[in-house]
Amino acid sequence: MTGETGATTGRSGERTRLRLLQLTGLTSSCDRFSLAPLIVVIAIDMRAPLVAVIAVASAYYLAYGLMQPVWGLVSDRIGRVRVMRIALLGAALAGVVSAVAPNLLVLGISRTVAAGFVAALIPATLVYVGDMWPSQVRQRPLAEVLTASSLGTALATAGAGLAAELVGWRAVPAATGVAAAVLWVALRRLPEPEHEPATGNPMRSLAAVVRHRWAQAVLLLVLVEGAVVLGVVTYLAPAVQALGASAAVAGLVAASFGAGAVVLSRVVRLLVGRLSAPGLAAVGAVMLVGGWAVPALSVSLPTVAVAGALVGGSWAFLHTTLQSWATEVVPGERATMIALFAALLFLGGSVGTALLAPLADAAAFDTVFRVALTVSVPLAIAAVLARRRYGDRGTVGPAPAAD
Repeated sequence: MTGETGATTGRSGERTRLRLLQLTGLTSSCDRFSLAPLIVVIAIDMRAPLVAVIAVASAYYLAYGLMQPVWGLVSDRIGRVRVMRIALLGAALAGVVSAVAPNLLVLGISRTVAAGFVAALIPATLVYVGDMWPSQVRQRPLAEVLTASSLGTALATAGAGLAAELVGWRAVPAATGVAAAVLWVALRRLPEPEHEPATGNPMRSLAAVVRHRWAQAVLLLVLVEGAVVLGVVTYLAPAVQALGASAAVAGLVAASFGAGAVVLSRVVRLLVGRLSAPGLAAVGAVMLVGGWAVPALSVSLPTVAVAGALVGGSWAFLHTTLQSWATEVVPGERATMIALFAALLFLGGSVGTALLAPLADAAAFDTVFRVALTVSVPLAIAAVLARRRYGDRGTVGPAPAAD
């Protein structure tokens, strides 16, 4: 009986840990994806040029990407839970400042600071799972944490627009700030995994990765993918608002990206082991090109929604294939490779958002999507051919998307 009770208690504790990790990942995604549906609303409220508000979004992506390797090094030295709690406290304070920001400068600084802290959360939750769950059962908690993150993407894009319409855009950073504060308290219940603090030279690991030919290929591909996916997805909601739709409608349409990623990630799991990694990449590549081809022909509510869903599907197929490839390409330096992978993904997103800002400011969203289509075609071809040339080498398919 005692053994049964202990097992039940152990399962209950495991479920509690998993729920806390899921809520942390969901909060991170909500903060990250809630800004895009608010760009037009903030520009109107603060009487600022649209291009200036877009610069805030670009700075957010840049800070989010650049801080990934930094937090990885810090968590190896002070612990996963401690890093998550520091990040949540910083995100909570930045959320409060964003909610009361008197001008765009203060908002831009507070959102950039928030991005720097939020960047720690999803990587730390994934490493925590790796530390606490045995390898033979690790896939399930990883999938659950990452599904919560994808759900946060859909909730953020839909909910931010709706909240802006009903109570004002300032409620959105306030809500994520409050959620971060609650989790900061709740994570006191999360036990710190046992691990040896890292003492090695991080520059040696970095050099080993950047000298590796296939690592260079993966990092270049994800940099371009960041520009053509995250950079352009930022403009889904503004494109809908340029048609005269409300922020609530724009947010719902833009949520098609998160919805597509969540739904089609289930399909990916069914196909893993049945379809090769290059085959999965090819499906995602076709979705990416097809997604941007639709609004490139005509920008409307239905075409933008279709684009979001197809590009979300590409995220489930192509991005996760690249991500899985990144975990195996330099096995001895996996943590450094993944940190660089995430950093370049969001650096690409920041660059893509910034380069397209003048077109968005001129409401030339048809041209925005045509540029995305033009870049997507060579990216799609290069990704599939490179993955095929690399070969399977022991991998059975992609892991769920962590970014």
